[in-house]
Amino acid sequence: MIDVALFGAGRIGKIHAANLFAHQGVRLKYVVDTHAPSAAALAEQYGASVTDTDTALNDSSVGAVIIASSTDTHAELILRAAAAGKAIFCEKPVDLDLARARDCAAAVAAAKVPCLIGFQRRYDPTFAAVKARIDAGEIGSPEMLIVTSRDPGAPPVDYIKRSGGIFKDMLIHDFDICRWILADEVVSVHASASVLTDPAIADAGDADCTAVTLRTRSGRLCQINTTRRAAYGYDQRFEVQGSIGMLQAGNHRPTEVTAFGSKQVATDLPEHFFLERYQAAYAGEMAHFFRVITQGETPRTTVEDGVKALELADAATRSWQEGRVITL
Repeated sequence: MIDVALFGAGRIGKIHAANLFAHQGVRLKYVVDTHAPSAAALAEQYGASVTDTDTALNDSSVGAVIIASSTDTHAELILRAAAAGKAIFCEKPVDLDLARARDCAAAVAAAKVPCLIGFQRRYDPTFAAVKARIDAGEIGSPEMLIVTSRDPGAPPVDYIKRSGGIFKDMLIHDFDICRWILADEVVSVHASASVLTDPAIADAGDADCTAVTLRTRSGRLCQINTTRRAAYGYDQRFEVQGSIGMLQAGNHRPTEVTAFGSKQVATDLPEHFFLERYQAAYAGEMAHFFRVITQGETPRTTVEDGVKALELADAATRSWQEGRVITL
């Protein structure tokens, strides 16, 4: 039996709690959250106890921790969990500060514990199928990746002010997709950004629409377009152009029913938000985490991947702010 301590009882913490509860041989022992009512409700739902960070990390029976708390807690919890010898699953980003994220990677390496970062898109069945077919050589050598990543609406401005900015908060997933799909490291980043949906976002020092071009060591190109406002739902698509073909990964819809009429052909809108769109991906990444612990499976999304994605987010932020191409 693997006893687990969960840090964070909010929206994503609840998703992870439900997914780990579905696994035999895994038990949620502790829930830690500064908001006592949320912690108590989640703990009661899954037969866990509410406790504090020290108690959870000092309990030798706890073999794994899941970090789903606010971003400003991630690095400290990774460092302490690694020192305690716990297997670690942490939501993105590792930290908003690149040097601090690198410190976490060094601590994990020194402790020799698994540390997975929550880039759940790699576990999405559609995206994973595209990756497998690229690796099988179906389109030859990948040459260009085009990513569309659009949210249905912006989060509250109070959140945006502490999020680290759109490149670290939102596009960090797309930067990870770029590295994963093209299987190459980025050497240059050019980012443009605007505020087109809400002037309050500009007042917070951030943007809500972006266009990013990345070039890899082998010359492969990636273009990412994002917006905080897509009136039709959560828009998550990409296509990969290769030397002998192309693969596309489209949106998910609540149903695949198509209605044919005399004036239009209609389908459902895309899933409205990421919790619905990536439901299977969240379950898949948690199942993988426990296989890493119990079966020695090689981690798919490591703390080093978290650092690399943050490097690109950092470079994109500087590119936008300074109006120039950033060379890595």
